[in-house]
Order: sequence, then structure tokens, then C-alpha cells
Amino acid sequence: MSTHEERLNAYYERLKARHLGPLWNSIGSIMTKEPSPRVVPYLWKWDEVSAFVMESGELVTPDRGGERRVVFFSNPGAADLEPWGWGSLTQTLYAGIQLLLPGEKAPSHRHNQSAIRFIVQGSGAYTIVEGERVYMEEGDFLITPAGLWHDHVHPGDKPMLWLDCLDIPMLYQLGAMFFEHHPEFNQPVTLPDNYTTLRYSGSGLRPIQDHDNRYAPQAVFKWKQTKQALDNLSRLEPDAFDAYAVEYVNPATGQAAGNTIGAMMQKLPAGHHTKAHRHVHSAIYHVFAGEGYTVIGGVKFAWQKGDTFVIPNWVWHEHVNTGQADAYLFSTNDQPVMEVLHLEKTEAHPAGQQEVTGEFQP
Repeated sequence: MSTHEERLNAYYERLKARHLGPLWNSIGSIMTKEPSPRVVPYLWKWDEVSAFVMESGELVTPDRGGERRVVFFSNPGAADLEPWGWGSLTQTLYAGIQLLLPGEKAPSHRHNQSAIRFIVQGSGAYTIVEGERVYMEEGDFLITPAGLWHDHVHPGDKPMLWLDCLDIPMLYQLGAMFFEHHPEFNQPVTLPDNYTTLRYSGSGLRPIQDHDNRYAPQAVFKWKQTKQALDNLSRLEPDAFDAYAVEYVNPATGQAAGNTIGAMMQKLPAGHHTKAHRHVHSAIYHVFAGEGYTVIGGVKFAWQKGDTFVIPNWVWHEHVNTGQADAYLFSTNDQPVMEVLHLEKTEAHPAGQQEVTGEFQP
């Protein structure tokens, strides 16, 4: 080793001892030419996930200790990013399947993480958000804006399962977490049932009081209205990359209903094959109905009803419906954050569709 190298290495050690570092040795791995997410594409089969979720119903109860009975998705690429990597499905979003059994109540709390919910299975339960009781049915999309009290109650007779998505990883990395218990186990109901549904009929009309509403004033988007919107859209030409898709938005502002979390429902007609594209925002998909596959980065991910898969930032992807009926894909994403930060970018695949180079095996 030359005298210069010895001196340089000694210099690096002295920097390290003073909690300093040389940018010239790090810039290549930090400032990449294009997005290089740590998370990876992955798919979870519903049969396996739902079995774990139902088994949890025999072992744990939602209470002040654990708050919620949820089995979360953990991206294999984020597993070593402790401690926030434990529940990261993308680098900004957490997701899991929550179970509420008949007769159970989940305690009331609030936090500064935004949350959205997509009802996967069951009916009869309701959530209370800031004094409003909102009933939940399969296919419904619900929001719980940051800072609002919320809890869940199930007076029905069958298990309720839904997909939760929160911006926990993002807030953890920002060092901005807040969480608080309500003084009562369940908050009192102070508004008429489905109050916000009565205020918004999906007609494009809004109450004058909501002109400057910070939070989406519509707590639930019912599946019946969502499906009708997609059926109407299906009379027109499909989008090249998403077929027929609608976004859930704040009816008072037109912005994402989940504030920092975007969400949409898309319909793929039987036999439909979209073109491939990629975008800076990451996305989490849950198959509400149908069967088919998605090609992510050249790898074929076969899916059917109930499956969940993740598309990381800036990865080519396209969807194919291989069934005889329409397929419906619910997805949630961090696009609102990317747009606010002026980071969002979309690119169409130069060949239209990808060459399939492999098939995903869990």
C-alpha cells in the first residue's frame, strides 16, 4: 500500500470518528441515475393469508394492548431496514388484513398517519369516525383522515375482513409520529348514521360548508356507486395502461380522498391486456374479483380473487385478464406525495408490452 493510500485511509477513519463522511465515496450509491427502491415486487395468495388471519382470531383479541388484530404484509426487500422495514410494503406505505369477529369491538384511538380501508369480506360491522357510525360492506372504500378518532364495532354474525393501508413508513422516516388513546374504549356516536353519505350523493354537488374542507368529508365510497361509475366508463375507449379506472377523491377539493394515500378501482374486461408503463409512485394491488396476471419487470405474477401484490417505484408493469368475466383490481399508492413533491413521472414502455422472462414463485 502506497503512502498516499495509507494517508487517505487514515483520513477516512478520522472522519468516521467525528461522525463525518466523504461524499465522493458515496455519491454514486446515493444519487442514482433513476429510482432504485429497496422494496421488490411480490405477491401473497389469499388462501394462505386468510388462513393466518382467521387463525389469529383464535389467539388474540383487539384491546388496548394490541389495538387491532391485523396480519400485515412485509416486503422481503425491506426486511433489513429496521425498525421501519418490519411493516413496509413499499417504502412509504404499510398494508395488512384486519379481522373483526361478531360481537367484538376495537378500541378508539387517533394518530397522525392517514389510513384507508377496502372491505374484502363480510358485512354488518361499522366504524365510528369522529362521532359518525359508518357501516361497511364488501367493495366499500373508507377513509380515516389523520388526527380523527376512530374505532370499530361488529354487531353482525359473520367475520369481517378488510385491507388497511397507512403511511406509517413515511411518517416514521420523517420522525413525525403521534398516537393517542380515546378516554373511552369506544367514542360516543354524535352524528346520524352514514352522515357523510347523506351529504354527498356522488352527483358532483357539494354542501357550501365544505368549500375549504381540509379532510375528505365523505367517509365511505359504496361499491354500488363505484361499480356503476366503472360500467358507465366502460362504454368508452379504455385507457391504454389501466383499462377502466376511477380514483377515490375528496369531493370538496378533487384531491386524493386519503390525503397522502391515493386509491383507485379498475376494471379489466375479459381477455383484456393493457400496455406496459412505469411511474415514480409505488402501488399496492388487491384483487377484488377475477383472475389473470400482471407482468412486473418482465416477471409474470399470476393472481386471482383475494390476492395482494406490490409494484415498486419505476418498475415496468402491465395487466392481463385471463378469465371469462370482468376483473376488478383495487389499488392504493403514494402518488399524492410524489405529486406534491414534484417527483412524479410516468413513462410508456417503448415496445408496448414486455417480454416475459420468468414467473413468480412465492
